[in-house]
Amino acid sequence: MNKPLVTVICLCYNHAAFVQEAISSVLAQDYQHIELIVVDDCSTDQSGELIRLLQQKHGFKAIYNDRNLGNCRSFNLALSQTSGAFVIDLAADDVLFPERVKIGVELLEMHGERYGVHFCDVQLIDEHGKMTGNHYRRDAQGQLLEKVPQGDIFVELLQRYFISAPSMMMRRSVLDELGGYDENLSYEDFDFWVRSSRYSRYAFTDQVLVKKRILYLSLSRQQKHKKNRHALSTAVVCQKAAKLQQNEMEKHALIKRINHELKWALLTENWEAATLFLEIKNGLGHNPIISVLHRAIIYIKPRWYILWKL
Repeated sequence: MNKPLVTVICLCYNHAAFVQEAISSVLAQDYQHIELIVVDDCSTDQSGELIRLLQQKHGFKAIYNDRNLGNCRSFNLALSQTSGAFVIDLAADDVLFPERVKIGVELLEMHGERYGVHFCDVQLIDEHGKMTGNHYRRDAQGQLLEKVPQGDIFVELLQRYFISAPSMMMRRSVLDELGGYDENLSYEDFDFWVRSSRYSRYAFTDQVLVKKRILYLSLSRQQKHKKNRHALSTAVVCQKAAKLQQNEMEKHALIKRINHELKWALLTENWEAATLFLEIKNGLGHNPIISVLHRAIIYIKPRWYILWKL
């Protein structure tokens, strides 16, 4: 029986210190049917040169952008040049454990086409590779302290973050159905989760199969930055999610997410995003008295970020 091909797309921008470890982790997989494609997104460090040396040695595919395209466009470009039935989006500062691909393929094959995404726990590491914890809370014996949702998780994904994006393996058919990543957004995971989980199920494995490196400029750390470029993208995804609602439970889940994101948009002076969040809430029929205060804050545009950061 032929094993399905798995595509690993490794996106690199100024990760010269880490890209060799990321690539090596793909080459060291227990699963043999893998096509690796590395994208250097016009790095300004030595990433491009290092990738070329590794490409000459190992023979994987590579794309060298002559201008910075960002994660979403770079991923779609690479996806168009590959053919794997399953796809992993690997940042060049993250690392796969040797069994990651094999376990993902086995589980998705077992569950069948209704399941479009596999995810797992991740080990968090710092810039030096030192472990700082896991994504999910565990006790001293390594047992999960929380139940991780799986199956139909549209509502859960609307109201809170609980999947570590580097842990995912996706069916290509799901990506094709969505038209790949939305290139108008500054980041991809929330949009992918919302759109894919509307019709596709997610399978979870209670194992640590990926190392996620937490750096100062990681996307996950930018939510609290003044006028960060991701707040508006989050609002746009919430706008998409509002059009996918089918019942009151889903609507309340989305409103919970919007309230959380609106708070941070106001605190970090992301006025355009805050305005859009309020418009979405109004469209959902949720316009409490406090929205008057929120609109007043947006109108005044107080410069309180520096005070909040003190």
